[in-house]
Amino acid sequence: MLRLDNQLCFALVTAARNVVAIYRPILEPLGLTHPQYLVMLALWERAPRALGELADDLAMESATLSPLVKRLEAQGLITRSRRAGDERVLDLALTRAGEALRERALDVPAAVMAATGMIEAQIVAVRDGLAPFAGRRPA
Repeated sequence: MLRLDNQLCFALVTAARNVVAIYRPILEPLGLTHPQYLVMLALWERAPRALGELADDLAMESATLSPLVKRLEAQGLITRSRRAGDERVLDLALTRAGEALRERALDVPAAVMAATGMIEAQIVAVRDGLAPFAGRRPA
Protein backbone atom coordinates (compact mmCIF):
# COMPACT_ATOMS: atom_id res chain seq x y z
CA MET A 1 0.00 0.00 0.00
CA LEU A 2 2.95 2.38 0.40
CA ARG A 3 3.52 2.76 -3.31
CA LEU A 4 3.11 6.26 -4.72
CA ASP A 5 0.66 5.08 -7.36
CA ASN A 6 -1.59 3.63 -4.64
CA GLN A 7 -2.02 6.96 -2.86
CA LEU A 8 -5.29 8.84 -3.22
CA CYS A 9 -3.56 12.11 -2.36
CA PHE A 10 -1.09 11.70 -5.23
CA ALA A 11 -3.84 10.91 -7.72
CA LEU A 12 -5.86 13.96 -6.65
CA VAL A 13 -2.91 16.37 -6.69
CA THR A 14 -1.75 15.14 -10.09
CA ALA A 15 -5.26 15.30 -11.52
CA ALA A 16 -5.79 18.82 -10.15
CA ARG A 17 -2.54 20.05 -11.67
CA ASN A 18 -3.44 18.49 -15.04
CA VAL A 19 -6.96 19.90 -15.04
CA VAL A 20 -5.65 23.41 -14.36
CA ALA A 21 -3.20 22.93 -17.24
CA ILE A 22 -6.14 22.06 -19.52
CA TYR A 23 -7.91 25.29 -18.55
CA ARG A 24 -4.85 27.52 -19.02
CA PRO A 25 -4.94 27.88 -22.84
CA ILE A 26 -8.74 28.03 -22.82
CA LEU A 27 -8.79 30.91 -20.33
CA GLU A 28 -5.84 32.79 -21.80
CA PRO A 29 -7.90 34.53 -24.53
CA LEU A 30 -10.24 35.76 -21.78
CA GLY A 31 -7.29 37.24 -19.90
CA LEU A 32 -7.97 35.07 -16.86
CA THR A 33 -5.96 32.64 -14.81
CA HIS A 34 -7.73 29.60 -13.40
CA PRO A 35 -8.14 31.12 -9.90
CA GLN A 36 -9.44 34.35 -11.45
CA TYR A 37 -11.90 32.31 -13.50
CA LEU A 38 -13.23 30.72 -10.30
CA VAL A 39 -13.72 34.17 -8.77
CA MET A 40 -15.55 35.38 -11.86
CA LEU A 41 -17.76 32.27 -11.94
CA ALA A 42 -18.81 32.95 -8.35
CA LEU A 43 -19.49 36.62 -9.07
CA TRP A 44 -21.45 35.78 -12.22
CA GLU A 45 -23.65 33.60 -10.02
CA ARG A 46 -24.20 36.34 -7.44
CA ALA A 47 -22.84 39.85 -7.17
CA PRO A 48 -22.30 42.02 -5.31
CA ARG A 49 -21.00 39.97 -2.43
CA ALA A 50 -18.56 40.36 0.42
CA LEU A 51 -14.95 39.25 0.07
CA GLY A 52 -15.27 36.98 3.11
CA GLU A 53 -18.38 35.30 1.70
CA LEU A 54 -16.65 34.78 -1.63
CA ALA A 55 -13.61 33.31 0.12
CA ASP A 56 -15.87 30.84 1.96
CA ASP A 57 -17.65 29.84 -1.25
CA LEU A 58 -14.32 29.27 -3.01
CA ALA A 59 -12.79 27.46 -0.01
CA MET A 60 -9.96 30.02 0.04
CA GLU A 61 -8.47 32.27 2.68
CA SER A 62 -9.34 35.96 2.31
CA ALA A 63 -5.61 36.75 2.32
CA THR A 64 -5.12 34.44 -0.68
CA LEU A 65 -8.16 35.83 -2.48
CA SER A 66 -7.29 39.52 -1.99
CA PRO A 67 -4.46 39.67 -4.58
CA LEU A 68 -6.68 37.90 -7.15
CA VAL A 69 -9.43 40.42 -6.56
CA LYS A 70 -7.01 43.34 -6.87
CA ARG A 71 -5.80 42.03 -10.23
CA LEU A 72 -9.38 41.61 -11.47
CA GLU A 73 -10.09 45.19 -10.40
CA ALA A 74 -6.96 46.39 -12.23
CA GLN A 75 -8.28 44.60 -15.35
CA GLY A 76 -11.52 46.55 -15.01
CA LEU A 77 -13.66 43.45 -14.39
CA ILE A 78 -14.76 44.10 -10.81
CA THR A 79 -14.98 46.90 -8.26
CA ARG A 80 -14.11 46.78 -4.58
CA SER A 81 -15.82 49.07 -2.08
CA ARG A 82 -16.25 49.27 1.66
CA ARG A 83 -19.78 48.57 2.82
CA ALA A 84 -21.68 51.61 4.07
CA GLY A 85 -22.47 51.03 7.72
CA ASP A 86 -19.70 48.44 8.18
CA GLU A 87 -16.31 49.55 6.89
CA ARG A 88 -14.83 46.14 7.78
CA VAL A 89 -16.73 44.48 4.91
CA LEU A 90 -15.26 44.69 1.41
CA ASP A 91 -17.96 44.28 -1.22
CA LEU A 92 -17.14 43.05 -4.72
CA ALA A 93 -19.26 43.88 -7.74
CA LEU A 94 -18.98 43.27 -11.47
CA THR A 95 -18.28 46.09 -13.87
CA ARG A 96 -19.93 46.18 -17.29
CA ALA A 97 -16.75 44.63 -18.71
CA GLY A 98 -16.94 41.88 -16.08
CA GLU A 99 -20.56 41.18 -16.96
CA ALA A 100 -19.72 41.17 -20.67
CA LEU A 101 -16.88 38.71 -20.15
CA ARG A 102 -19.46 36.13 -19.05
CA GLU A 103 -20.73 35.87 -22.62
CA ARG A 104 -17.24 35.05 -23.87
CA ALA A 105 -16.79 32.51 -21.08
CA LEU A 106 -19.87 30.52 -22.13
CA ASP A 107 -17.65 28.48 -24.45
CA VAL A 108 -15.24 27.40 -21.68
CA PRO A 109 -17.10 24.24 -20.56
CA ALA A 110 -17.39 22.92 -24.14
CA ALA A 111 -13.72 23.66 -24.75
CA VAL A 112 -12.78 21.75 -21.59
CA MET A 113 -14.89 18.79 -22.70
CA ALA A 114 -13.21 18.85 -26.11
CA ALA A 115 -9.73 19.07 -24.54
CA THR A 116 -10.39 16.16 -22.20
CA GLY A 117 -12.31 14.04 -24.69
CA MET A 118 -15.02 13.65 -22.05
CA ILE A 119 -18.74 14.18 -22.40
CA GLU A 120 -20.77 16.16 -19.89
CA ALA A 121 -22.02 13.04 -18.07
CA GLN A 122 -18.43 11.86 -17.50
CA ILE A 123 -17.36 15.26 -16.16
CA VAL A 124 -20.37 15.36 -13.85
CA ALA A 125 -19.56 11.86 -12.59
CA VAL A 126 -15.95 12.79 -11.82
CA ARG A 127 -16.98 16.06 -10.18
CA ASP A 128 -19.64 14.38 -8.06
CA GLY A 129 -17.24 11.57 -7.15
CA LEU A 130 -14.89 14.17 -5.69
CA ALA A 131 -17.59 15.74 -3.51
CA PRO A 132 -16.54 13.88 -0.31
CA PHE A 133 -13.07 15.40 -0.62
CA ALA A 134 -14.20 18.89 -1.52
CA GLY A 135 -16.43 19.36 1.50
CA ARG A 136 -19.26 20.29 -0.83
CA ARG A 137 -22.29 18.46 -2.07
CA PRO A 138 -22.79 17.76 -5.77
CA ALA A 139 -24.84 20.39 -7.60
